[in-house]
Amino acid sequence: MSYKTYEEYTQPFVGEIKSNYLSILENIGEDPSRNGILKTPERAAKAMQFLTQGYEMDPQKILLGAMFDEDYDDMVLIKDIELYSLCEHHMLPFFGKVHIAYIPNGKIVGLSKIPRVVDIFARRLQVQERLTHDILECINDTLQPKGVAIVIEAQHMCMMMRGVQKQNSATTTSGFRGEFKKQETRNEFLKLIS
Repeated sequence: MSYKTYEEYTQPFVGEIKSNYLSILENIGEDPSRNGILKTPERAAKAMQFLTQGYEMDPQKILLGAMFDEDYDDMVLIKDIELYSLCEHHMLPFFGKVHIAYIPNGKIVGLSKIPRVVDIFARRLQVQERLTHDILECINDTLQPKGVAIVIEAQHMCMMMRGVQKQNSATTTSGFRGEFKKQETRNEFLKLIS
């Protein structure tokens, strides 16, 4: 399954969301006929559709389409996966890095599929805690490995730009299944990502 381009994804659905953004501009006191703002409702509608396209995608299908039999039972680690998402409370961005490891149990998956799974869940309105859980459980349920580990480190614009306005704050969430519940395996993973 390939990602649609920004243009392919947004083209057929712009109308109603565009109207809503036009109303928002008017309600905040902006002049929607002003030259610099004229195309903003359409651009914002396309951006929102692109940033939430994860609702239309099946992460398990992505993994199942690239699973291979392989007699390898050591840790597979993909670290520093870029993360961009929108918080569901304020619809403001949060961004950071995701580190994921799994220990195969007779099956491996194409390496590019793990970041795609991250993107699918991130391109939905999210909270970091649920995002961590959803990615972890999808990989665990689909690959059925001996263990899975995930750490997400992110900065949230809803904390940085509004509310408490703490620009240097970061949030870390983690999850561990199977062999990664053992202290020794977990410590190896945490050492590798530090």
